[in-house]
This record gives sequence, structure tokens and C-alpha cells, in this order.
Amino acid sequence: MSVLIVLPGGSLDRAQQYAQTYGFSLADPTLLAQPGFHLCLDGQGLLLRSGAQAKADVRVDFSHGRAAHRRRFGGGQGQDIAKAIGVGKYKPSVIDATAGLGRDSFVLASLGCQVWAFERQASVAALLADGLARAQHDDDIADIIARIDLQYGASQQGLSDASAWPVKADVVYLDPMFEHDDKATALVKKDMQAFRHVVGQDDDAEQLLPLALAAARCRVVVKRARKAEPLAGQAPTYAIVGKANRFDVYVLAKVAPL
Repeated sequence: MSVLIVLPGGSLDRAQQYAQTYGFSLADPTLLAQPGFHLCLDGQGLLLRSGAQAKADVRVDFSHGRAAHRRRFGGGQGQDIAKAIGVGKYKPSVIDATAGLGRDSFVLASLGCQVWAFERQASVAALLADGLARAQHDDDIADIIARIDLQYGASQQGLSDASAWPVKADVVYLDPMFEHDDKATALVKKDMQAFRHVVGQDDDAEQLLPLALAAARCRVVVKRARKAEPLAGQAPTYAIVGKANRFDVYVLAKVAPL
């Protein structure tokens, strides 16, 4: 069972609501003496903290920092992810089957896509839900947040149960967590270090590809490290290659309205 540490200023009632929803047990700040990142609740909301130092805190914040900068200056439909998804005059609906901290879901929603975001890891899903809830009160991005529907649970079930969706999603997007190069660890930003510590890696990611291909109407897009093998060894229709990552695109139909 995951643990939620209630920090000074954190609401006990709110902590109990999170505990009920995500199956957390509640703990006091003395647990921070143990190594690693810990899920905490303070007066602002949920965060990941390592040790007693707030300078290393990781929160989901769509109003400030990198998320805000990318929304304003990230290149819009010229971004590789937008090209891979097929965003144009028509804004496709997307299932983000591995939502994580919600960065790509937010980018796609900012481009006009309706996004169903799946996250199965309780601590990460709670962090994302908390970030989305706070962002709803930001008038500059409330309309973007309204286009993101967070689903807590394994995407395998959601992809398999087509009857659960009001419409068939145009695109399924996969960004699985894989084993990384230890030599590159020092270059990884603190939020990704925290995320990897909490999540580990997706050992069952290969199972997602056939489910995604069956669930998508137009295409499946898989984010990979630039030199990684294709997911499940299945070559894409084409790939969009960047400096560090690439997007493998599996085309089923033209990205266009029905």
C-alpha cells in the first residue's frame, strides 16, 4: 500500500479523501527520514519530496514553469508530437494510455484535442488529479483542462472495453517508461528522477500496442528514445525523429472527421 505523508498545513480531511480514493495509508513527516521520494500533502496540494528539503519538491503545475512556457512558446502545431498525432484543422480525440504527470496530455489539450488520460500508479494519478484540480481555477487554461478526462486505472482495460467510450478515439498515444541509461541519470531533471523512482518501468508495455491498434480509429503513436527498438518489435508506418526522442506512427486511416 502506498503512503501519503501529511505535512504541516495539509488538510487531514483532504488526506483521508485521497486515502479512500487511491488506497493510501496516512503517515506523519518522520517518514521523510527514509530514502527516496515520498508522496506528501501540504497546504497547496500534493507533491513528491525527498528528505526534509522543500527545494526538491515535485508538483504537477500547469499554470507555471515548463508547462506554461511550452504552451506559449512551444511551437504549437509545429511540434513533433502534434505532427505525429495529426493535429491540423481537425483536432483528433486522443487516448493517452500512459499519462504519467500529464505533460503530453496537456500539450495535446492545448492544441485543441479532447484527451482521455489513463494513469494506473496511485501516487502519480493522485498528483495528476491534484494538478488538474488546481489548474481548473486558472482562467488562462481552464478551457484546456476541461478537455482532459483523467481515468485512474490500467489502460489495458479501457482500451479493451470499447463500449465504455462515447465515441471511438481517433488516436491512441503511448509513452511507456523503460529502463534508462545510468550514465544519463545525472542529466535527468528532478521531476523525472522522482517519477522514475515512484513508477519504475512498464514491463508490460508491449501488451498495449495490439490493444491500441484495435482501439484507435485513425492511428497509434508511440514515443520512444531516439535509438530504441520499435515497441513489441513492430515497425511503424513512419517515424518522426527528434534530437532525443522519436514518435513511431502506426497509420490506420486518415486523421479526419468521420
